[in-house]
Amino acid sequence: MARFILVLATAAFASNPSISADLDLPRQLVIGHRGASGLLPEHTLEAYALAIEQGAHFIEPDLVSTQDGVLIARHENELSDTTDVAEKFPNRKTTRVLDGREMTGWFAEDFTLKEIKSLRANQRLAFRDQSKNGKYTIPTFDEVLALVDRESTARGRSIGVYPETKHPTYHRSVGLPLEPQLITSLAQAGLTQRSDWVFIQSFEVGNLRALDDMTDLRLVQLLGFGAEAPYDQTVNETGLTYQDMITNNGLAEVATYANGIGPWKVLILPQDREGNPFPATDLVSRAHMAGLAVHAYTFRDEPRYLIKPYNNDPVAEYQRFFALGIDGVFSDFPSTAMRGLP
Repeated sequence: MARFILVLATAAFASNPSISADLDLPRQLVIGHRGASGLLPEHTLEAYALAIEQGAHFIEPDLVSTQDGVLIARHENELSDTTDVAEKFPNRKTTRVLDGREMTGWFAEDFTLKEIKSLRANQRLAFRDQSKNGKYTIPTFDEVLALVDRESTARGRSIGVYPETKHPTYHRSVGLPLEPQLITSLAQAGLTQRSDWVFIQSFEVGNLRALDDMTDLRLVQLLGFGAEAPYDQTVNETGLTYQDMITNNGLAEVATYANGIGPWKVLILPQDREGNPFPATDLVSRAHMAGLAVHAYTFRDEPRYLIKPYNNDPVAEYQRFFALGIDGVFSDFPSTAMRGLP
């Protein structure tokens, strides 16, 4: 197993020396969002490998569970947007209530790993290249970790893994909790220490608190927008919203169980409906004061995702955000993000 050493950006260090004590780091991170998902079908070994080839410091597998308790890399447990499941298993369509919303489709937890391995990945977004549809299989988390190890050794550089637990409350409710298998897989890959190149992320709070008791690995609280609430907080009727979590008191509370935040980029640089920017917020500086790193999502090259001042130049967007002091970006196009680094 190649050695992994965790990297955080220096901007977060001054307020929390314990974060930087064991680090040898690049200043700011590029995280391959679902791999190089702007170019290849997301959450495939090929997309992750391309992100690594393009220089990404970390790759990001989202994790859901199969019926037999194996973690696989999919952005959602509903499979029809990103695989050929509807063609191969037309009679397995069903309806679930997922995070309080009724949804009809094909769900990973209804399929064994053997069945999942018969599927092939598709590009989710219709305006992106569809030519690789049907070519790549759905990887397990263990296969992703093995890829990272091989690539780290072959390239002579550390490569990190940044898994997200998807819908943890739902998975627990159907008897397939994600956290124990996540920690087991990481441990089997030799990734257990605070200094390892691992971040575990979630939009929920309760499972991050549980993980804080289970592991020394770094944790990141993902942040949605405004009045939205982490689903576990809705279930528990705490009233906590993401807006509450970005106040000074909220950030201080996050820092009791996590090492960083993953905000939607609009929380850092807001914009109006016409794509004009408002002045940047002070979220980055306040998070750093709380000892939290800031890794913002999601950055994409397509003009439809770029606000007007960038003139359809995605590098300009990265440069703007890096200048604001963020510690990392989740990017569908890691090679572009690498060009935007200072």
